[in-house]
Amino acid sequence: MQPVTDFKEHIRKIIHVDMDAFYASVEQLDFPELQGKPIAVGGSSDRGVVAAASYEARKFGVKSAMSGRQAKRLCPDLIFVKTRFDRYKEISQRIRSIFFEYTPLVEPLSLDEAYLDVTQNTKNHPSATLLATEIRQRIKEKTGLNASAGISINKFVAKIASDINKPNGQKTIPPDEVISFLENLDVRKFYGVGKKTQEKMYAMAIFTGADLKKMSLDELEKNFGKSGLHYYQIVRGIHLSDVKPNRTRKSLGAERTFSQNFSSEVFMEEKLLQIAEEVEKRLKKSKVAGKTITLKIKYSDFNTQTRSKTLSFFIASKSLIFEEAKLLLYQEKLKDSVRLLGISLSNLNNETPKKIDYLKEQQLKLPF
Repeated sequence: MQPVTDFKEHIRKIIHVDMDAFYASVEQLDFPELQGKPIAVGGSSDRGVVAAASYEARKFGVKSAMSGRQAKRLCPDLIFVKTRFDRYKEISQRIRSIFFEYTPLVEPLSLDEAYLDVTQNTKNHPSATLLATEIRQRIKEKTGLNASAGISINKFVAKIASDINKPNGQKTIPPDEVISFLENLDVRKFYGVGKKTQEKMYAMAIFTGADLKKMSLDELEKNFGKSGLHYYQIVRGIHLSDVKPNRTRKSLGAERTFSQNFSSEVFMEEKLLQIAEEVEKRLKKSKVAGKTITLKIKYSDFNTQTRSKTLSFFIASKSLIFEEAKLLLYQEKLKDSVRLLGISLSNLNNETPKKIDYLKEQQLKLPF
């Protein structure tokens, strides 16, 4: 596919709404005694992993995916609270109902964030910026929680913008500021550039969008493979992904952190069967099956390993999931004692390839 070189024919009005420290904020809302205090949702001082941290805890460096033990070291006064996903889902549904008051084009990314395409909206309002302000106010009124938002010409820039004025703020990057904004941005802040890619770019003296823009498409594809075209276009303000209201699930799984580390595969088999049972329940609920099974192993030193296998047929039963996961477990010797196991299925039977008309968007007029 030939690269698109001009973003002006693909301008839309996209809002990315991101709830502020969602799980932790819900806990502080429901339990006023936690307000103003550093809390971690999930984990504990001995085991487990932090699912979310309040802004008071983040000041100490506590963040999601951190071990509870490390979080407690960073913040001795940290309060651990158990996750309540049913409550988070309940509030998330209320928030989504607000989104649909403005547009049918809503793409949830998780319980606490979503993209909205308000190019054409139910309010017939020309300003995406004012709509974002109104949506955030409605969320506050209906849930008592704060949300931040990013507003721009596509999903990529809107996602970056939503993080700029957090918490409880918003940022608009209008069409005439997109290029300068991206050129001045550190590449590590580009959504989708992970730690390894960042390190590789830094080693190539690519520190900002302007540096990235100097690279030819051939150079980027040579160094970053298929992602080269993506980097070539996003730094030019081009991101052609539509807001997808019916986002297709790509994978489904479950995992479990153990109360003690295991060194022998034999002792892990029972845990693996329990995880397989949970995966089966989730597959049935979503009415899907998968061909590719992945076993996730997190060791006691927090290093993570994955082992995958693609079958010639779809599976969804716990017995088959367990047998295939067990084969992956014994595939090679464990590197260390294990604190977590997870099983996921991908290559699901709900995936239907869709041809996208990349050139159907029309240039919009201000205001933005």
